[in-house]
Amino acid sequence: MKFDRIGFIGYGEVGKILAAGLKDKASAILVWDLKFDCPDQREEQLAHADRAGVQACTSLEQLCGGADLVISAVTASNTLAVAEGAAAHLRPGSVFLDPNSASPGTKREAARLIEASGSHYVEAGVMTSVPPYGIRVPMLLGGRRAAELAGLLTSWGMDVKVVSEQVGVASAVKMCRSVMIKGLEALVIESYATARAYGVEDQVLPTLVETFPSIDWDAQGGYFFSRVVQHGKRRAEEMREAANTVREAGFEPFMSAAIADKQQWVADQAQADLFAGLGQDARWQDYADRLIAKFPRS
Repeated sequence: MKFDRIGFIGYGEVGKILAAGLKDKASAILVWDLKFDCPDQREEQLAHADRAGVQACTSLEQLCGGADLVISAVTASNTLAVAEGAAAHLRPGSVFLDPNSASPGTKREAARLIEASGSHYVEAGVMTSVPPYGIRVPMLLGGRRAAELAGLLTSWGMDVKVVSEQVGVASAVKMCRSVMIKGLEALVIESYATARAYGVEDQVLPTLVETFPSIDWDAQGGYFFSRVVQHGKRRAEEMREAANTVREAGFEPFMSAAIADKQQWVADQAQADLFAGLGQDARWQDYADRLIAKFPRS
């Protein structure tokens, strides 16, 4: 398996990082994003692509028609729509790599659409945040062409592992993990902000250290708050897909749905500029104080 031109659908944080990391692995990197058509974002996005040395396409059709390997790097809620749109324009024999955070059912339907077009579908479960790993972020691959693609991606310096020839297995691993990780984020935010509102954080956190001494609960709190404030919308979408994963397994997703709601709630506060001026190194107490000021105790 060899690719001369790599295309990225989605030129957000993940698309930018992966495109930069793979720039020297192909003769051309093609990128396309809906933001390219937004008057208030177009100039900034196209300028970034130009500085990065990648080719900005004018349409999804242009990108799919010009790439041998197409990587979908969009938000979870757009996973299926992008696969459907791309299927109409992909080159026969090209490979569509789908690392989006979607349920096994969503991935299987995306695979059906892509493979009906004469292209090959490979799913990927991205097992942690892309920054700071870049192209070395651990990924699980699934699909009939996963092993073949894995050999190439590994030669490029990527950290990939094939888990199954069956589409949906990699995403199941990813989604089950997300319930725990995103759930822990939501729990920490709710617990810490509530503890600070009551003035009992100095009593609560030591009990967590006593129970789980390997975790720096104070530092972890700051990290969780900052990540959810920055990426809460994307995390909420991922957790809605995690809820779909639970439903597909036959269970009611009580916890996953609640986690999605909490992530979205924090994202809404960030969108309203509640945390404006707080850097990524801010303490969890700084975030909690903003919430307490807006939502005083009854």
